[in-house]
Amino acid sequence: MVQKENSHCCAASRLKLMDKDDWKLDTKLTRKKFSRENMVYIPGGSFLMGTNDKEGFPLDGEGPIRKATVSPFYMDECTVTNADFKSFVTATGYITEAEKFGDSFVFYQFLSSETDKKVTQKVQQTPWWMVVEGACWKNPEGPDSAIEGRLDHPVIHISWNDAQAYCKWSGKRLPTETEWEFAARGGLEQKKYPWGDELTPDGIHQCNIWQGSFPKVNSMEDGYAGTAPAKSFPTNGYGLYNISGNVWEWCSDWFSINIQSRGVGANPKGPKTGDMRIMRGGSYLCHQSYCNRYRVAARTSNTPDSSTGNIGFRCVVDA
Repeated sequence: MVQKENSHCCAASRLKLMDKDDWKLDTKLTRKKFSRENMVYIPGGSFLMGTNDKEGFPLDGEGPIRKATVSPFYMDECTVTNADFKSFVTATGYITEAEKFGDSFVFYQFLSSETDKKVTQKVQQTPWWMVVEGACWKNPEGPDSAIEGRLDHPVIHISWNDAQAYCKWSGKRLPTETEWEFAARGGLEQKKYPWGDELTPDGIHQCNIWQGSFPKVNSMEDGYAGTAPAKSFPTNGYGLYNISGNVWEWCSDWFSINIQSRGVGANPKGPKTGDMRIMRGGSYLCHQSYCNRYRVAARTSNTPDSSTGNIGFRCVVDA
């Protein structure tokens, strides 16, 4: 199948619509009492990071395969949920960047007919992303939608800056890209997915991605069109839920395809500066024919102020 190296179904970027705005985030957030509840221990160690697989995207900087090492840490067993983020907002009064901008990006099939009539912008390169006024974490498909009934789903429409604010409140942090990949592999060496090399072993779906013909027909063979509950499908070898598919997950690193600038050796933290932040794991919109980035080594990026209906995050703490 033809793979489009420079086109992503993953997310839309603020930079494609407008100049950067200088949003000022509240840095005086009330700190939550720290807890390792619902986190799993990741033992750390050395592993072979990246891939030379022909299914990979060289322009994303997936390869070459190289040895990397991380220290032990704890990671959230699943992505931060709507319930988790609601607790954060209730405690702090935090306002997300999507709310400040006044809009966010929503996949076109999820819009009500009433909301669809009001849409005046879409992303030129990825026209299935609609710019929806009022879309944000608590109104995922616009003002006529809500999160009631999906509090256990991953929170979405979260920018990298929003994720950082949550981390500060919770006493946690975002994983480095190397930590994320080490954890996602679940102790397996150079396998394509967190569970092995076969996408659907014994015909059983292991993650929430697109089935059918993207972007028009989703047969939902895995049971979901949009997000699935954050604790869906079997865990990987370290006990992590939905580390592939469902929603993209922010990492702390700036994006680069230059291996040296990304760091080598123990606990690399990525380039010191950049324009885009790393996202990992793919989402419910990924499909082999287009955005085959639910593989463990796959990577992409977005601007720190961007938010869409398929971007979330999970946190880590040092062991």
